[in-house]
Amino acid sequence: MNIAFFSAKSYDKTFFDEANKNFDYHIAYLDASLTKETYALAKGCEVVCVFVNDKLDAEVLTGLHLLGIKVVALRCAGFNNVDLASAAKLGVKVVRVPAYSPHSVAEHAVGLILALSRKIHKAYNRVREGNFSLEGLTGIELHGKVIGIIGTGNIGTAFANIMQGFGCKVLAYDPTPNQVLVNAGVEYTSLAQLFTESDIISLHCPLNPATKHIINHEAIRLMKPHVMIVNTGRGALID
Repeated sequence: MNIAFFSAKSYDKTFFDEANKNFDYHIAYLDASLTKETYALAKGCEVVCVFVNDKLDAEVLTGLHLLGIKVVALRCAGFNNVDLASAAKLGVKVVRVPAYSPHSVAEHAVGLILALSRKIHKAYNRVREGNFSLEGLTGIELHGKVIGIIGTGNIGTAFANIMQGFGCKVLAYDPTPNQVLVNAGVEYTSLAQLFTESDIISLHCPLNPATKHIINHEAIRLMKPHVMIVNTGRGALID
């Protein structure tokens, strides 16, 4: 099988070459992202492997189909960059990674919160300059804070468990509440209540028409003055 691997980075090659030892596929690593100008690079392949910034609209998918592409393999969980209706019409299969390192992403979100709450990034820069003053570096405790989570899939669930370990009250919003989290003490609320009561808001929902710009002017107007917003999802979740 021949695979055109778009938006390839050095770390992609390292890990995919190791995994490919079990399959012996022919992988053509391409620096270019997939667009209407570059899809022809997939000529001679049956599969394209793409990432979050590759564009798979109707025009690109039609071009890939004419080249003989049978499968689009997303190396991510989100699929907002793929025209699924066009893919289905053309008979091009689309696959993804639904459980995309949920604990890694959740831990990264916590790391960002700790960096901001304790001003670690500012302290780091000061120390590099030989400045050991603590002035302006007073942080905040997470214990007792209200954490609002939008989206409680695999990543949101892992994040909720971690934040409860810090002694935080956890609010959540998701069209499909997770009963395991409810049993663990997570309170599902409306978006308005979550925006109003949260000290920290973390986004773990997919990007789709319902969630695009879920953080907008009206949402921010409801929030506390010094609320912290962490987005480890798609950028367009925030206006």
